[in-house]
Amino acid sequence: MNESLLMVGLANVVEPSNLLAILAGTMIGMFIGAMPGLSATMAIALLLPLTYSLKPETGLAMLASLYLAAMYGGSIAAILLRTPGTPAAAATVIDGYPMAQKGQAGRALGLSLTASLIGGIMSSVVLLTVAPLLGRIVLNFGPVEIFAVAVLGITIIGSLSQGSPVLGLLSGAIGLLLAMVGMDLTTGTPRFTFDQLNLFGGIDFTVALIGLFSIPQAVRLIAKGDANAAASVSQVSDRMLPTFSEFRTLFPNGVRSGLIGIFVGLIPGTGGDTASWFAYNEAKRFAKNKAEFGTGCPAGIVAPEAANNAVVGGALIPTIALGIPGSSSTAVLMGGLMVHGILPGPSLMTEHGDVTYTLLWAVLFANVALFFVGLMFTRVCVIVTRVPNRVVGPVIVVLSVIGSYAINNSIFDIGLMITFGMIGLAFDSFRIPTPPLVIGLILGPILDTTLQQSLLIGGGSYGIFLQNPISAVLLIFALLSMLQATPFFGSLSKLIRRPNRNAKAADDNIGGSTGE
Repeated sequence: MNESLLMVGLANVVEPSNLLAILAGTMIGMFIGAMPGLSATMAIALLLPLTYSLKPETGLAMLASLYLAAMYGGSIAAILLRTPGTPAAAATVIDGYPMAQKGQAGRALGLSLTASLIGGIMSSVVLLTVAPLLGRIVLNFGPVEIFAVAVLGITIIGSLSQGSPVLGLLSGAIGLLLAMVGMDLTTGTPRFTFDQLNLFGGIDFTVALIGLFSIPQAVRLIAKGDANAAASVSQVSDRMLPTFSEFRTLFPNGVRSGLIGIFVGLIPGTGGDTASWFAYNEAKRFAKNKAEFGTGCPAGIVAPEAANNAVVGGALIPTIALGIPGSSSTAVLMGGLMVHGILPGPSLMTEHGDVTYTLLWAVLFANVALFFVGLMFTRVCVIVTRVPNRVVGPVIVVLSVIGSYAINNSIFDIGLMITFGMIGLAFDSFRIPTPPLVIGLILGPILDTTLQQSLLIGGGSYGIFLQNPISAVLLIFALLSMLQATPFFGSLSKLIRRPNRNAKAADDNIGGSTGE
């Protein structure tokens, strides 16, 4: 069955409309990623409304390619401006910018592009092989097991969030509460609607995403201004592609970093920035001459770029097989499924196998497209890095308003989007992570439905979750992840895990700018 679906997915992805969507997503992602401060997550959220009129597999192929291309695009600003275009490109600054200052900006960008191809192809192959195997394992999961998987997903994402784990769990809980708005799926009773008819269908997920990610980003860009303009490298005039001997020398580093990115991506709540620093540290540890790092060392560019693109495939594995997003970007990508009426979860690979396998193949094709599009258009993308932040910010706001209105042709949705934008700003001010809230919005309906189904199976007894061995083990892991968020376990983990000195030193080199 899986073999036939694998071929169906391949046949779908090579259709001209899907190939065109991959090409378009790659170009858009590169340009957005190259703009300092714009993240892949924000780009996917902002462009979700564009996929409404497309077939599910076409829309998802576009979003997946946009995700990949934005990861590479972040290195363009990192190398030329010393300002990471995306958080995952922060480690690239350390050696990318010094190389550009030496007049080798093209070489640095070519190394980044080649490393992205290595990491991306590796993660695509793993995605095509591991995700179907996991899909077979969870094929027999019922409501009890799915409820436990959803609980584990929300607690892991919350407890592994950057900053305070307690605030991460609080954010996830708020997301669950917001997911309860609307009609009860079992009884048909309105919940938390305050007699507002527009809320009877629940909170539109796409509107919430646009507000949460786009409005705070626009405000940050406008407030930041154009402080980094003086540090920019104005042109790319040298050769981009590395020579064969250089490629052969750097290939082992790329493979090692790609494996790091895949494994980091498998862990829900982590992301490209974590994988990039990890890979950079390992590259430095394996290097013969460690003093070269920080002065324009090629290995210091290859390692983080191979890792952050490999994270994409790794993060999609739990997303597709279990319905647990591996990162905030894959959480928004799950929103693309929900836009087309496809509910994420363990049954995704069977009930919607054609769409899912098309997405798996699209990730592989997008990596190849990124390499060739990057060779042709990277020099053009340099122009994008010169667009002032105070121009980009208002444009994002206008696009957010248009996108929110276009979903249902509703003025109410614009107000809802602005409300979630204010929530996003408040979360930023109090350093509350936003991704757990998104996960709560996604997993809330699944938790609600499977809880009621499980209680019906158990005759109203919550003991059904402990009687089932799979759900019992998953809930124990969820409990452990929540305990990790307590002050005692938090202080214990700090004693075990030493701070990343290289990452701290790198932040000092960047001048405190993370290009969020």
